[in-house]
Amino acid sequence: QVQLVESGGGLVQAGGSLRLSCAASGSIFSINAMGWYRQAPEKQRELVATITSLNSTNYADSVKGRFTITRDNAKNTVYLQMNSLKPEDTAVYYCTADLRRTLRSSWVNYWGQGTQVTVSS
Repeated sequence: QVQLVESGGGLVQAGGSLRLSCAASGSIFSINAMGWYRQAPEKQRELVATITSLNSTNYADSVKGRFTITRDNAKNTVYLQMNSLKPEDTAVYYCTADLRRTLRSSWVNYWGQGTQVTVSS
């Protein structure tokens, strides 16, 4: 089995910062990429940021310059440093990992349960 566990969400004032963490555990052979998505009230889930095992990153335009995604491959953990937070960043943030459980397995996306980020004005 594979588990993704997010942490670090909470309530913060506009302009503040939060750091999200997500650790993948279980039967994992290799992780190609990890990332973060979010779903705000009455909106569809959207990409926030992704990072590959070679540290290639991709960000949504709305968070560029404010959020930074990093990865610790040894710990199978991805982080999202969120600075200059805005009320529109309020959402449930979901961690995802593109991984295979064995050498013969296909690449599959796994998802965490989500962590709430609320930015007050």
